Amino acid sequence: MYKLVQFFADSFNPLSWLRVGTTCIPEVVLVGCLSLMATPLAAQNRPTLPQGQLPPLQPVLPSPEPPPTTDPLPPLEELLPPFKVTPSPTQTSSEEIPGTIIVNQFQVIGSTVFSAEELAELLKPFTGRPISFAELLQAQEAVTQLYQTQGYINSGAFIPPQSLENGVVTIEVVEGQVESIEVTGTRHLKPGYIRSRLAIATEAPLNQNRLLNALQLLQLDPLLENLTAELAAGARPGSSVLSIQVQEADAFSSQLSIDNQRSPSVGSVRRQVQLTHGNLLGFGDRFNLNYTNTDGSNSLDDVSYTLPINPRNGTLTFSYNRSSSDIIEKPFDELEIESKSRTYELTYRQPIEQTPTEELAFGLTASRQETETSLLGIPFPLSAGANDDGETRISALRFFQEYTQRSNREVLAMRSQFSLGIGAFDATINNDAPDSHFFAWRGQAQYLRLLAPDTILLLRSDMQLADRPLVPLEQFSLGGQLTVRGYRQDILLADNGFFASAELRVPILRVPNWQMLVQLTPFFDFGTVWNNSNSDADIETPTLSSVGLGLRFLLGTRFNARLDWGIPLVNLDSSGDTLQEKGIYFSIQYSLF
Repeated sequence: MYKLVQFFADSFNPLSWLRVGTTCIPEVVLVGCLSLMATPLAAQNRPTLPQGQLPPLQPVLPSPEPPPTTDPLPPLEELLPPFKVTPSPTQTSSEEIPGTIIVNQFQVIGSTVFSAEELAELLKPFTGRPISFAELLQAQEAVTQLYQTQGYINSGAFIPPQSLENGVVTIEVVEGQVESIEVTGTRHLKPGYIRSRLAIATEAPLNQNRLLNALQLLQLDPLLENLTAELAAGARPGSSVLSIQVQEADAFSSQLSIDNQRSPSVGSVRRQVQLTHGNLLGFGDRFNLNYTNTDGSNSLDDVSYTLPINPRNGTLTFSYNRSSSDIIEKPFDELEIESKSRTYELTYRQPIEQTPTEELAFGLTASRQETETSLLGIPFPLSAGANDDGETRISALRFFQEYTQRSNREVLAMRSQFSLGIGAFDATINNDAPDSHFFAWRGQAQYLRLLAPDTILLLRSDMQLADRPLVPLEQFSLGGQLTVRGYRQDILLADNGFFASAELRVPILRVPNWQMLVQLTPFFDFGTVWNNSNSDADIETPTLSSVGLGLRFLLGTRFNARLDWGIPLVNLDSSGDTLQEKGIYFSIQYSLF
């Protein structure tokens, strides 16, 4: 107890600790997960457990990979070789037709694709005049050709035996279909995964363009290394058999990484091990385990299981995150400040529009977060909104929308999320905000452009707007390698914020034999934050900006490293002596499998 009294005698006004409760926030609070704040300290000097110390509520858009310089898919004729139309059923012979006939009207039956008006316009040149048998066959062929040019490759028309009455000739259409889909080459992946996705694309009448889109989407599926398709005539006229030969990709991957992207409060150097299996039970289900360690924290950052629930790539994901952190930064380490947190999420995600180059998806997440903080081993409220025992419980529903557009030269990724905090499951409810009642919107965007071989422009932006003061877990953070470089991790935290960044990646060394690439990366970062008007927290310096230079080193597909040096353009006092305070960030990643 003497240690605690002496610490406050040297650093704080001890009376500030008497104002404790769910409606009165002590002057010593945690911002993010933990952030000590007292009257003598400027906001930027607070030791923090960053928002990133817990799994982020709003998934951060990953930096998109450079688009390939060539089409990643094989030529379409390799995916689906040309198909010859099955011979039509027996049709009227020339002996049954006089030398010429006058056709007043063609009656086309069996067509579900084209309207009667469209077919009448197509056949208009053959009506109202004497036509020969050869011209009659041309009319039939015109209908077949209409189907063929629109991609209905196994559909066709024929003239059935008939009596010519009142100048009306009947043309019958056989719309093609796939009678069976045969899948070979699978090992662990169940054939039904592929068959169900192609069944949607081969609904009658079969359309080549729709089938090719489905084949290209499967070719881009990370579970498949390669696939070929062949369409052969079936047992009945207009029916076909689709044969798919696949080669599965390795579903298991593991990655080791080290970086300094954590707050110095808990140890800035972060060590990670990630294990992923993309096809755990053969359904295309994905399991991920990510363990993170710093000198003051241990975290299971992402224990998740994703199960495909429909052939349109809808998924259901359950994720669990757990962390335990201690403040180790001097002089606050003497207070033995500890934080524990848990996050549970259930997410349904459904692509609404999906092509090889574009995707629009909607999703809904039910989220539950729980944190506890303690001081000298005693439960204590150290963050805004916590109860007397230092506990914060947030229940929320999050509706998100994602859009991605990709070509050989550029990638555009955008994400929007609306978060609604609710009081379910004994969530934290206070007389005054912050608590589990809130509404916030977050929008993120990234644009990557290939300017020349290995020369890339990357633009990023992030924004959050909230209707009231938020608990630290929900706030917007600035500072660090993923936001404004040149400042320590999560140095600013607020209810609302905006961030923008521009980065150019220029190759300075290539060694093709080693698959080695070194890029120089000049960048500019900018961000600003603000609290809602009824918030008790004032931000002394709300805006950050920096310029800097970085190096990226890539060796094959398994090893990459990055070093960034950011020069702050806005002065912000920081008392630490880590690499972050010098504006230096590094990251090293190695994939074992």
